[in-house]
Amino acid sequence: MTSKRYHEDAEVLAAIGTAIGEHRITVRLPRALAEGAVAAWQRDETGPVEAETPEQWVLRDRAAELALIGLAVSERGRPDGEFVVVDLDVAAAGAAVRAARE
Repeated sequence: MTSKRYHEDAEVLAAIGTAIGEHRITVRLPRALAEGAVAAWQRDETGPVEAETPEQWVLRDRAAELALIGLAVSERGRPDGEFVVVDLDVAAAGAAVRAARE
């Protein structure tokens, strides 16, 4: 019975994700963090991926999320004193918050 309830809960969570859709949120990043994200975007890491442990996969996934934030900063970032203001996809912002909590 619990498995069925979890499956139903997962469907509701997915529906919420669909409702949120492509919304963006405006964030203010310290300039050094924004520059670090842009540097991640600009790296050339097109080689093959070697076998990974689950921990290595998580780290690579986080690096990819950072690079996508860097893309957003490079395309839409606006300087604001010691900060950069950028509209981020909620998924990218959520990935950063999850990384901070773990």
